[in-house]
Amino acid sequence: MGVSFDLFGTLVDVEMPASPAAAVAAELEARDVPVPGNWETLYREPHIDAPEGAEVPLPAHVAAALSSGGVEYEAGAVRRAVVAAFDPDVETRAGAREAVDAAREHGPVALCSNCSVPELVGRTLIRSDLERAEFDAIVTSAGCGWRKPAPEIFETTAEQLEIPVSEIVHVGDDPRTDGGIEAVGGRFLSLEEVRLGELPDYLEDGR
Repeated sequence: MGVSFDLFGTLVDVEMPASPAAAVAAELEARDVPVPGNWETLYREPHIDAPEGAEVPLPAHVAAALSSGGVEYEAGAVRRAVVAAFDPDVETRAGAREAVDAAREHGPVALCSNCSVPELVGRTLIRSDLERAEFDAIVTSAGCGWRKPAPEIFETTAEQLEIPVSEIVHVGDDPRTDGGIEAVGGRFLSLEEVRLGELPDYLEDGR
């Protein structure tokens, strides 16, 4: 059996900008990238025609929004602005470390996270009480190109753990996204059903 964990809202809590559009705009301007007057509208609108369930990395979305507003930009500046705009304060949730340790006693362990911001998952782990080495695989939507509940992200997680997806228990806080693993034969374990602090006993009992 393998266990995969959602990250944000499951293992950690993070404080994100109240207005992502405004935060990105401020970081763009700090890098001498002009921001259109209708930026809030441009930021909210889709600009890339992606398949249903696909992830559009936020730098690509921001770049496309700037282009729609007639702004010329340097691609590296856009990426750096996006990364800086989402520079999180991180709090490891109670029981998270114990839950990951318990999962490792039963098989391989992964992170499976929806995250469109490059580097955010890595920086979050650095600022948490968790360590990158505790996970046999880290799969993000930006990295694999698909957002939960799309089956592809769970299949990618299984491939990286080198086990069938049907042998994965995915722990998460959002049935709408994390629950997507059930469509490909895995099991969803909701934090509404089993709290993180209860996970070691839950796994030990083999439920």
